[in-house]
Amino acid sequence: MSHYVITRARSSFSLGAYDPAAKPCGNGIGKAEDKAAVETLAQELDALQNLFYADRRYKLLVVLQGMDTSGKDGTLRGVFGRMSPLGVHTVGWKAPSAEERDHDYLWRIHRQMPGAGEIMVFNRSHYEDVLVPVVEGWIDARQTAQRYAHIRDFERMLAETGTVILKFMLHISKEEQRQRLQERVDDPAKHWKFQPSDLETRKRWDEYQAAYERAIAATATPWAPWHIVPADSKTHRNLMIAQRLKQTLLGLDLRYPTGDPALMGVKVE
Repeated sequence: MSHYVITRARSSFSLGAYDPAAKPCGNGIGKAEDKAAVETLAQELDALQNLFYADRRYKLLVVLQGMDTSGKDGTLRGVFGRMSPLGVHTVGWKAPSAEERDHDYLWRIHRQMPGAGEIMVFNRSHYEDVLVPVVEGWIDARQTAQRYAHIRDFERMLAETGTVILKFMLHISKEEQRQRLQERVDDPAKHWKFQPSDLETRKRWDEYQAAYERAIAATATPWAPWHIVPADSKTHRNLMIAQRLKQTLLGLDLRYPTGDPALMGVKVE
């Protein structure tokens, strides 16, 4: 599993070294068993999230990145759907508004950081600002390098002030994306998910893959590592993310606050 975790910046990184159809967390028995494992993990995560909320010593930021159809929405449903909305929030990032463009590109991101005891899940994130502008040529190599440095420092500041950061790259194959986009075209109930611009973005697949590779290589750090998640299998994708989330929460030694001594012996009539 360590192969799928990138903890340090490097001169280069290749998504081609990872098979999008791999199942490193599966039990090898079958899809039904993996689905059952995801359901069990979802229930365990619900309990851990309740403890995380009560403990309130930490904040958790989960970043979901990936090409169109890689499963960001599906991950939200499958992994986080059992958790209480009291302490779990999500943001689906779109193009910045006029007000947001009047500020630095991280301004709107910082405003959505989780508070004590909260879990914030980003469906896309600040990494869009080193993907789309790079592919479209809106920023040059010098500006791109500056943004990588900004993001590393921003995430380090978050980590040093109590935010645990999990970044997941949902790695889907071009053929699997083709099939999923076709399903959206063929099924009227899924037309709302399809945008003509999806096809234009798909034409630039290689450019986006390269932009992702450069961003991951530049922004993987010990305080905010990247997790490469093979995402051709929706079930395995959820299983891998749920397992990593559970490991992270268990590693925090979470505990309930000390009880109030004044309540000892109190009888509720």
